[in-house]
Amino acid sequence: MHEELLLLIGDKIKTKRTQKNVTLEQLATKAGVSKGLISQIENNRTVPSLPVLFNIIHSLDEDLRTFFEDMHDSINGNHILIIRKGQEKMFTKEPVKGFSYKRILTRSITSQAADVVLLELKKNAGRKQFIQTDAYECKYILKGEIEYQVENETFNLHEGDTLFFDGRAKHRLKNIGPAEAFILVFYLF
Repeated sequence: MHEELLLLIGDKIKTKRTQKNVTLEQLATKAGVSKGLISQIENNRTVPSLPVLFNIIHSLDEDLRTFFEDMHDSINGNHILIIRKGQEKMFTKEPVKGFSYKRILTRSITSQAADVVLLELKKNAGRKQFIQTDAYECKYILKGEIEYQVENETFNLHEGDTLFFDGRAKHRLKNIGPAEAFILVFYLF
């Protein structure tokens, strides 16, 4: 199982449970597990065994196939992902006042090192030549408007958008906005 799928399972259980107005205790009793285990699964602190997972899904009156159906789109292996501002998935790890978690990206990749960079692009700054890196690249647009070209695809990105791709694909970028742009960049080697 992909790690990102495991994270999506907890979120999906919590979403279905709250949509159906089922409490943690009610679901735990029906599934034959503890309330604490359900909470840990929903908050991605533990991974359920398959029998427990199937019991939980059945206890939510969900069909196994339809439960996993829309998750496929989230992990379909595209080499380029765009997450637009507002498409982040809100989730709660624990009930702490003032904490707001938004999952921007969950991807399973093999990496041994990471480099986190703040990239500032002056107005009209851009790279003419395509480049390649030996890293997966995750770009979060903090401010500005960026045109990003990866191979033959061009994307216009705005504040709050996220781009993820395999850096071995030829790519280049340009600031197309009226002012400076700032990008938070994660290189995963």
